[in-house]
Amino acid sequence: MPARPATDVLTAEQQHLDRARAELTRMREHTLSLTAASGDPVSDAHVALALHRRAASLLDDPGTALFFGRTDLDSGEVLHIGRRHVTDAAGDPVVVDWRADVSRGFYRASRAERGGVRLRRRFGVEHGRLTAYEDEHLTDPVPGEDERASRILAREIERPRSGPMRDIVATIQPEQDALVRADAGTTVCVQGAPGTGKTAVGLHRAAWLLYAHRERLTRQGVLVVGPNAAFLQHIGAVLPALGEVRVEQRTVTDLVTAGEAGRKEVRVRATEPAAVAALKGDARMAEVVRRAVWSAVADPADALDGGALVLARGSRRWRVPGYRVRELLDELTARGVRYGAARALLPQRLAHAVLQLFEAAGDSPDDTVQDAVARSAEVKRAVNALVPAQDPAGVLHRLLSDAGFLARCADGLLDDAERALLLWPKAPRSAGTARWTAADAVLLDEVADQLTRTPSRAHVVLDEAQDLSPLQLRAVGRRCSTGAATVLGDIAQGTTPWAARSWDEVLTHLGKPDGQLEVLDRGFRVPSAVLDYAARLLPAIAPELTVPRSVRPDPGRLDVLAVGGDPVREAADVVAGLLREEGSIGLVVADAATADAARALADAGVPATRLDAAGEDDGGAAPERVSLVPATLVKGLEFDRVVVVEPADLVDGEPDERTGLRRLYVALTRAVSALVVVHARPLPPQLR
Repeated sequence: MPARPATDVLTAEQQHLDRARAELTRMREHTLSLTAASGDPVSDAHVALALHRRAASLLDDPGTALFFGRTDLDSGEVLHIGRRHVTDAAGDPVVVDWRADVSRGFYRASRAERGGVRLRRRFGVEHGRLTAYEDEHLTDPVPGEDERASRILAREIERPRSGPMRDIVATIQPEQDALVRADAGTTVCVQGAPGTGKTAVGLHRAAWLLYAHRERLTRQGVLVVGPNAAFLQHIGAVLPALGEVRVEQRTVTDLVTAGEAGRKEVRVRATEPAAVAALKGDARMAEVVRRAVWSAVADPADALDGGALVLARGSRRWRVPGYRVRELLDELTARGVRYGAARALLPQRLAHAVLQLFEAAGDSPDDTVQDAVARSAEVKRAVNALVPAQDPAGVLHRLLSDAGFLARCADGLLDDAERALLLWPKAPRSAGTARWTAADAVLLDEVADQLTRTPSRAHVVLDEAQDLSPLQLRAVGRRCSTGAATVLGDIAQGTTPWAARSWDEVLTHLGKPDGQLEVLDRGFRVPSAVLDYAARLLPAIAPELTVPRSVRPDPGRLDVLAVGGDPVREAADVVAGLLREEGSIGLVVADAATADAARALADAGVPATRLDAAGEDDGGAAPERVSLVPATLVKGLEFDRVVVVEPADLVDGEPDERTGLRRLYVALTRAVSALVVVHARPLPPQLR
């Protein structure tokens, strides 16, 4: 049978797209026609909210197509793969959700392992209309098909953009799809070189998990943790575009200061030297904190009158000796319960010991009597004396202000110099007047978890994990203690003073030592000219990692400009020239040069969004095509074209050369199409 003309194929596919849009409209109108009328106001409110959310999820975006691919199966079935499921009035699929098991073949089928797929088709889309298609025959190859790279795939990957990160459902590669669909109970750790799509993998994994395990994950919650607000703003549109709007996205600082689970909100109002922050984030501090909390448990000989619990009941006085009280305390502490749980359990333990005295005297008390004894004034006083109430701020205030207390809690863990570094030079009068730092907030979270267990989400996606301190990792790990995690990062991009040296170290602190480590080293977003240039730094910053390779057909463009004048002014002129081309532009400068760069852009007549630590521009206006980004905030962001100013300044802005070179590596690998390096000072030796 002769092949159908391409125009006929596109016409038929466009008709199917039009049908899919009509069916989606029908589905939404049907949802809007439903009412919640069970007779129970609370149930009605829940149903109404569910209907509202479903109607919102059924809104069509005319700027995109409802499907981006198609698979023809050996069975004769044809599946159109899209971002959401669309059915006709009879319930038959018109578009299949990319997350469904039957969609797996679109991403993974090959000639060696077809999985029942005989043809894969990709569609080119412009403004919501189908403009092109490409077929890949898995049973009867067309001559030359193996050698041809997918132009549609390349165009979608390289498509210029402005604004936040997009989803990659149309371009997910086989190795990425395997990670996205990994078992829900498996913690996956992805070491991903720049441009390998690790962040997208994590977000799409969250979307897949919510699809495959909707009830449990929605009930317990899914959490995405990113390095800063700018990064979260950059990725914030991905999950909503995939229909998932109820996913919590926070930084670590947000997590530990939010006051969840009945804890007090923490205000970060101070900064401190990096050496102090690094020590406060050290893994040893977890044991220091544990000792500080449990040191409050008193010896019955000291805390109780006469060293024993004495209870008056009727005309008799009942006495539980101190050694028995100590046994009860030791039993609770040996169980590994939280301090607050031990305090809550102790009244019943003491009451039971009293009831054993009653029984020995011939009485037959029941549970009602035991509860009454547990609530008695004598038992309450004993519990308050033996396991006094504590709050996180009070514990940490004492630890950082009382040298003797710190020495006892840190014995064998911290040396004299480290303890001196931790102590406040001038201690605040009380915990309420303390000006806490970001590192203090993490310590407060550690204390709070010793007091009461931190609630766990069903799944946590943690990005840029290599930059977290051991205690920050513990804080995140507590929030997925009963679930799994997707851990993302790149050891070569570690730029904090406490950056991890290995993924084993990260997973151990996270509480997931059995996590599955996977490596992504095929770059889809960063072109080869840029990636090869940046990779010259790897022997100095991460010699243990393999050199990533770009699989992009287009090598991109690299320009290294040595200038004799002010490099910031020269870079502003370069940016002005790049505005003639399509796409977003990122101007990356050393933090100290941000104000000068803003003035230079203004003088050059270039409107720009200036990112700050909150992820917002300084004027609050709508984002411009040009983003002015301090080097410390560029991690995780992408731009079609990037201009990096004075690499030597980026290196010098860090406390040591290796960290500086890592910061530079991050900055150089943010470009999707072109990189321009502007410098007046000599480049680092690795780049000459």
